[in-house]
Amino acid sequence: MIDYFNNIIKIMSEYWDVFLVTGVGYTLLLSFITVFFGAILGVFLCLGRMANFKPLNWVVIAIVEVVRGTPILLQLYIGYFLVPKILPFTVPDFLSVCIALIINSAAYTSEIFRSGIQAVDKGQTEAARSLGLSASQTMTRIILPQAIKNILPALGNEFVMIIKETSLASTFFVGELMTSYLKVKGNTYLTMECLLIVGVIYFAMTSVLSKLLSIFERRLKAND
Repeated sequence: MIDYFNNIIKIMSEYWDVFLVTGVGYTLLLSFITVFFGAILGVFLCLGRMANFKPLNWVVIAIVEVVRGTPILLQLYIGYFLVPKILPFTVPDFLSVCIALIINSAAYTSEIFRSGIQAVDKGQTEAARSLGLSASQTMTRIILPQAIKNILPALGNEFVMIIKETSLASTFFVGELMTSYLKVKGNTYLTMECLLIVGVIYFAMTSVLSKLLSIFERRLKAND
């Protein structure tokens, strides 16, 4: 046990920047990009599913069900190999992985948005329409602002989940924490020590973020 502790101290003294700067930096960047653009795309998927146009409903439902029904690692592989062939310019591995994660996140956030919209009292829609607002104005000015407030805690939890799911991106060596683990392990041949360091860092990030989300959620409830 003492040897493990000494090895961990040695690894952190030599490779702290690989874990705490490169690894954490890429993990948070990848997570933020995924949640931000996934939420935007999720809104459009949600509105498409709720639109009064059956073919669009079917397309959106098919996309959401396929994404939710297949492993995220499979989606990352498809994105990694398919995106460079679709786009007419050179695509970095980081961008290919981002696109796959964004589509995955969008499928889940679309359902979060849909539940948030459905939780808003239908009487507000009727009142807005009676005042002369169009369907799009009612949705963007009345319904969506309230729905977003209701689902912010759920979106925060999605961010926490994405932080952990980015570990799968190490398959493509895009620079996040698990990639840092693979690099340091390859240099030191100390597998367990590197895994413990990465595990502690992941736990620290998700714990701090979960605590901040709990504080934010309590403040939201206090303001209601």
